[in-house]
Amino acid sequence: MLKNHDLVDIKEFQGVRYELCAAKTPSGEVAKGLHNAWIWLDNPSQYNSYTTDIVKSVIMAFRKASNDRSVNAIVLTATGDKAFCTGGNTKEYAEYYAGNPQEYKQYMRLFNDMVTGIMTADKPVVCRVNGMRIGGGQEIGMACDFTIAQDLARFGQAGPKHGSAPDGGSTDFLPLFVGIENAMVGCTLCETWSAHQAYRLGVVHEITPALRVDGKFIANPTVVTDRYLDEYGRMVLGAPLVGEALAKGKELMKKGTVDLSKLDAAVEALCAKLLVTFPSCTIKTIGSLRKHKLSHWQQNAESNREWLGLNMMTEAKAGFRAFNEGPKDRREVDFVRLRQLLAEGRGWSDALIEEISPQYRK
Repeated sequence: MLKNHDLVDIKEFQGVRYELCAAKTPSGEVAKGLHNAWIWLDNPSQYNSYTTDIVKSVIMAFRKASNDRSVNAIVLTATGDKAFCTGGNTKEYAEYYAGNPQEYKQYMRLFNDMVTGIMTADKPVVCRVNGMRIGGGQEIGMACDFTIAQDLARFGQAGPKHGSAPDGGSTDFLPLFVGIENAMVGCTLCETWSAHQAYRLGVVHEITPALRVDGKFIANPTVVTDRYLDEYGRMVLGAPLVGEALAKGKELMKKGTVDLSKLDAAVEALCAKLLVTFPSCTIKTIGSLRKHKLSHWQQNAESNREWLGLNMMTEAKAGFRAFNEGPKDRREVDFVRLRQLLAEGRGWSDALIEEISPQYRK
């Protein structure tokens, strides 16, 4: 009788779908008794952001897949075609954690365990990017071993615009992927990259078309995908189009439908390639490569958790509440006024937050 090494036997996960799909060889033949475990973030109405309960479910789902002797690879993905994940649930942050650093510190223990659990899984982990991968979504995505994305997806950070620092992994992982200069720009300015830019920078292993127009797949029509010279004559594959070209691209988008079948085929193909390798040699190789990410992550995760908790009394308290409660077209604080008040020596208080926040300004 084989022993069960799961901590608890969970059949259903809150906010997460867990599926065992038949593993196939590169020729398409079903490998009897073997599976790929698909872990789906299932909160599409909130762009697959993760609540506290979803974080707990992801941790347990990864433990379950990691311990399953029949599992070849783990696929981390999400419901729909709009978002893979936009990070932590800002509604929960604003309504529960803002102003409660001791509670957020407990939450960050769970978040850190989720990231660590992805990077210590006993199976290869593929991130299937079905839509935008932003903030903490980018961080759990980079914790995975491989990333395959549909080419309408966007990638990036949001922290410094909404009251946080991307210290849930991006400040550790992103320099390894894209170099310190690109990481500096991505983490501070919060300007997103297209899937084509992410592919060029090495954040993504493969991209697939997802827009189908008149029955045919076409590349993302709102970014540069072929003739990619900017005004300085530099090649910038994936840069956003501007002016009339962008307007035409948006019109073409409206005519099309999103079809993720090519994304699914690419994910299945990668899983099939992993199937025809020695399992122990493969996971040892992956483990050795993961060490480059883990070394940075383990150095900083605890001190970052402490700071992120304390930050819930100041900038995070203002930023998350502004995003949650502000008008749809104005969800950021008045950054200039904040800097002016701080330059005058004003301390953080509810009065200061009201003065800079869109939900209080007429």
